[in-house]
Formats: sequence, structure tokens, C-alpha cells
Amino acid sequence: MDAPEFAIDIDPELLAQAERLGISVVGMSETQLRLHLQKVDPAGAEDRARRWAEENAEAIAEHNRFVEEHGPFGAEWRTW
Repeated sequence: MDAPEFAIDIDPELLAQAERLGISVVGMSETQLRLHLQKVDPAGAEDRARRWAEENAEAIAEHNRFVEEHGPFGAEWRTW
């Protein structure tokens, strides 16, 4: 009986960065790969974070407006 095949979905951008740096991703989860790349290529991680913030700026602003108007989720149950 053949061993089961498992597919793990990893961000293609992370895979491309690992390939550029010659890093083997065998046995790594996306989280492990992301943490490793932050250590060996911090500029790449900062660039990804900057692009993510730019791509999601509209949603972040809308969320901030909602919280400003309605307060944070669960605020009515806080006792502190």
C-alpha cells in the first residue's frame, strides 16, 4: 500500500523567495517557512508586510472607522 499523499498549501510568494535564496522547504509548514525567511531575509519580510498593508489599506481603514463608531467587539461585556 502506498503512503498517503498530503498537500500543504504554502503562499507561492514565500516559495519563490525560498527558491531565490536556495532554501529547501521540505518538511516545513508555511509558518515555519515564514519564520525562517524572516531570519535569513528580513528585508523580504518587511517588503511583504508593506505590500500587504498597502493592499489591505481600504479594509483596515473601514475596520478602524467601524470600531471608532461602535467600539471594539465585546466592549459592552468588559469589566475593566
